Amino acid sequence: MTLVTLIGEKIAIEDNEFMYLGPNNDCKDCKLKTVCFNLKPGRSYKIKKVRDKKHNCKIHEGTVIVVEAEELPITTAITESYKEGEKTKIEKIDCENIGCKNYNLCKVKLQKDKVYTIEKIFENIDCPIENKLYKVELRD
Repeated sequence: MTLVTLIGEKIAIEDNEFMYLGPNNDCKDCKLKTVCFNLKPGRSYKIKKVRDKKHNCKIHEGTVIVVEAEELPITTAITESYKEGEKTKIEKIDCENIGCKNYNLCKVKLQKDKVYTIEKIFENIDCPIENKLYKVELRD
């Protein structure tokens, strides 16, 4: 689904990917904040189209530009083997091995008790603490 949002002019490039970090308190009085805040915090998006409309912004250097963006699937590690297309709740992985090359895959923030669809299965993950892990793409 395509969403219309505002993004800093320096990164408003077609096919550019970005992660929405969430609302900024400095924006609480901005009349355009609902357009900026319509994305999901912690999720990645791809810019599909850059429109001509620009607005001043006190947060971004320069202006913000209206873009059409598409939410990208979540890439994460899971502990159970599933088939593509299956729907499931994803269990949190208990790991504090911050030196592991896969640490960020294991620590993706997912909503508790939310059902996700396994969109794509990549490969088994080599886990240094011997968890049986699979790299997957999810959609909610």
